[in-house]
Amino acid sequence: MDLKEIERRCEEVLRRVPPHVTVLAAGKGRSPEELLAAIRTGIRDIGENYVQEAEAKRGAIEEPVTWHMIGRLQRNKARRALAVFDWLQTLDSLALAQRLERLLAEANRTLPVLVQVNIGREPQKAGVLPEALPDFVRKLAELPHLEVRGLMAIPPAPKEPEDSRPHFRAMRKLFEALKAEAIPRVRMEVLSMGMSADWDVAVEEGATMIRLGTLLFGPRA
Repeated sequence: MDLKEIERRCEEVLRRVPPHVTVLAAGKGRSPEELLAAIRTGIRDIGENYVQEAEAKRGAIEEPVTWHMIGRLQRNKARRALAVFDWLQTLDSLALAQRLERLLAEANRTLPVLVQVNIGREPQKAGVLPEALPDFVRKLAELPHLEVRGLMAIPPAPKEPEDSRPHFRAMRKLFEALKAEAIPRVRMEVLSMGMSADWDVAVEEGATMIRLGTLLFGPRA
């Protein structure tokens, strides 16, 4: 897609999205030039699904943006991921959390993370099941180099935007319940949910971050 059209789309989205909601540009399959077009409009958060793809793009983009891992992270790529990403949005495994904790301790740094919830209970998708979420978050809170900052979800693909509303509403309830628990070292600040097909419904139901790819960049080739 023409870079000027990407800028136009991004500006339109930023006009429509409330100021308290962060727009994350989902960069899977997009070129550094396409991401830079989004960055020029004021988008400051980039999401990538794969470590290797993110490494190449981060090396080509000097602008001060925040890089989020929004795909599934394998334990054997944890060290490489920490060299590229500022946030991990898809934490759902205690084994991965413990691996990250060891690496972060070595580097004397912390990592903000979101816990991915399998809100649609889809067997093919990653994520903690809702009933297991509180116990999982309490265990994460014991790892001093991980900063639990909120929740993330990818509901079942909707035929209509309204199809996602029950899932977003359920996510907001989980988010608020964990916030009310006031677990030490856990800050429920970010509710990352909603993509190009249903972001406006997600915002209505309490999303503080939306992850947009097609809406900003057009269909992937």
